[in-house]
Amino acid sequence: MRQCAIFRWVKLHIKFYDAANERFEVPLPINGADATAPADPLYDIQFFNDPSFYFQVIKKSTGTVLLDTSLGGLTFSDQFLQIATRLPSTTLYGFGENEHQNLIIHNFDWESFGMWARDQPPDPGANLYGTHPFYISMEDDGNSHGVLFLNSNAQDVTTTPAPGLVYRTIGGVLDMYVFLGPEPNRVVEQYNTAIGTPFLPPYWSLGFQLCRYGYGDLNTVKETVARMDAYDIPLDVQYGDIDYMDEQRDFTYDTSNYAGLRDYVRELQAGGKHYVIILDDPPGTYPAYDDGASMNVKIFKFNLYLKFNFHVNQLKLIFKLHYSTFFTWLITLYRTRTWMVPRLKSASCMLCIWGNVLAEKTMCPDHRHKLGNHYDVHNLYGWSQSNVTIKSAVASTGKRPFVISRSTFVGSGQWAAHWLGDNNADWHDLRMSIIGMLEFNMFGIPYVGADICGFNGSPSEELCERWMELGAFYPFSRNHNGLGYKEQDPAAWGDEFAARSRAVLRTRYTLLPYLYELFYHAHTDGTGIVRPLSFEFANDKTTATIDEQFMWGAGLLLSPALYEGIKTVSAYFPDARWFNYYDGVEVGARGTTASVDAPLGTIPIHVRGGHIIPTQEPASNTEISRHNPFGLIIALDDTGSAAGDMYWDDGDTLNPIESGQFAHFTFNVQNNQLSTTAEGSTSIMLGMVMGSLRIMGVSSPPQSVLVNGAAKSFSVSNSEVTVTNINVVMGASFSVQW
Repeated sequence: MRQCAIFRWVKLHIKFYDAANERFEVPLPINGADATAPADPLYDIQFFNDPSFYFQVIKKSTGTVLLDTSLGGLTFSDQFLQIATRLPSTTLYGFGENEHQNLIIHNFDWESFGMWARDQPPDPGANLYGTHPFYISMEDDGNSHGVLFLNSNAQDVTTTPAPGLVYRTIGGVLDMYVFLGPEPNRVVEQYNTAIGTPFLPPYWSLGFQLCRYGYGDLNTVKETVARMDAYDIPLDVQYGDIDYMDEQRDFTYDTSNYAGLRDYVRELQAGGKHYVIILDDPPGTYPAYDDGASMNVKIFKFNLYLKFNFHVNQLKLIFKLHYSTFFTWLITLYRTRTWMVPRLKSASCMLCIWGNVLAEKTMCPDHRHKLGNHYDVHNLYGWSQSNVTIKSAVASTGKRPFVISRSTFVGSGQWAAHWLGDNNADWHDLRMSIIGMLEFNMFGIPYVGADICGFNGSPSEELCERWMELGAFYPFSRNHNGLGYKEQDPAAWGDEFAARSRAVLRTRYTLLPYLYELFYHAHTDGTGIVRPLSFEFANDKTTATIDEQFMWGAGLLLSPALYEGIKTVSAYFPDARWFNYYDGVEVGARGTTASVDAPLGTIPIHVRGGHIIPTQEPASNTEISRHNPFGLIIALDDTGSAAGDMYWDDGDTLNPIESGQFAHFTFNVQNNQLSTTAEGSTSIMLGMVMGSLRIMGVSSPPQSVLVNGAAKSFSVSNSEVTVTNINVVMGASFSVQW
């Protein structure tokens, strides 16, 4: 067998393939893969043949060896491919989907992680729902790089004491992409730009969402929403889990237990809420199944065809039935039945994959699909379904869709959000959800969250309260629990719990303009939304292992309470100015750890000096809050400066950026003066009013505050200047001086 290596220059593309025989390759276009090589690349590639073939990739600017395959073990055969490389440090992030017990993979004592999509609740060591063979390595000098192994077969990775790693797969080719950074946030941007930047979500989907498997009937759903409304707890999305269906058949609903569903969905929409349905893999025969069968949308032993027209037709039927504008498909991939033992039963013994055979919880690897053999495309199922689902939803509604997939692959973030699966209602899974959220932001799927309060089991009241505090700051904020467990929505626990949940969710809703801006940058630039502290402070070695705090963008630091019985949090503050979000008090700690009060109902949030955070007065849902006045939180750095921006559109129009139907604002503070610029659609800016300012870190109380030259009343507390009732139309540039 002949093998070849092709080197392209997207960042760096290394591909080993069989020149004589066609092998399966992932059908994902990599943006820039055919770019012309630069005249002066940032790296050198050196080849060696003694004692055997190996190569090195060297960063020119520092001399750091990013890849070094001299460890040996390069194998390229029909059903076993392997490559080993040294790493420049032990600070390694990524590879998934697995429940890593630490954000940084710091155990280099032959620890293995399998990647073979599986309907598997989060469990240490297990291969979970998706496949993401991508890692980011932070070098000892603070620089970073990333590597993608673009392969969809069963695979695993093992860390070694070198430090190094061994990557193995049982099919396809060795197709590697190296992203040179050098900053970790730039690595994420480069990776996302290559695989497809994340989708821009509809604004309403950033609101709080509520689901339960086992409502049982429409009256229970109504009672749940009614008590949320009675406590005035913000709620944008109510779900129907699979028990709303007629015997769990897709594109149907139970006309007995859910009689009147159509009218109730109308009622929810009239009040500014949305109803989202879950679809599963249906058994049996019924009209939608028969319609699909007539179009060959079915699995025979050797064929799978997914027809776009079938998807559209069924979605139109169910939208007509429910009078619903929005749709999501939560994809549950695999049934528990083993169809047959695969011919390559020993393959799962070669790899760190759960189950005795590859066919466990899925179908035989020799089944044939349109994309190829199941052996090759198993990991692509959720990826391929997400793509066609979002196109079908667009064709059916004409609106910006909202699709969620539990199974994901490289590039899924272009089309779908992700939740972290059937987690447990315990403190361990509360903490692990932060790691999962951070990793999926590295994987290009920033719209991510865990089931708040846990899916399996019944949480204690304290655990559920703490989870509501953390979950209010998942990009995907949804309380969801499983069949047979007690109700855990925030209105089910009584007055005090409801009041605390209302408060923390109102904080989220206040900050939604900032979150939407972060999604705008993720969509246009590939930037991560939820970030480890180490990605913002790469030269601070202490931040490398922190995984119980996280950043929203570059401007907000969140330090949730994650252990039973605690009332304070030990939080690390990198070297910058930090201000308490709630009262504007500056934290004295810089480059050290401090104890922060965290009573029940509070998640500690700190604003980073030098950043301007757009806000909006909250309401019971985004349909209402979107019409409220905006605000700015201005946190000054050591020089008295700050900067930020804000993106805005109508919330659900398709392709608003391409069509120019958006507004973009930039904010800058120098020498006690805020200057603003506004550009974009005039119609979008109509009615947008700046209502308030919070200026944190002023050196001395100002004598006056002038908005466009006119004096405004203000107050000063804890070195924070608060200005209300500004009432400046945002469609034109304005200035504030103090």
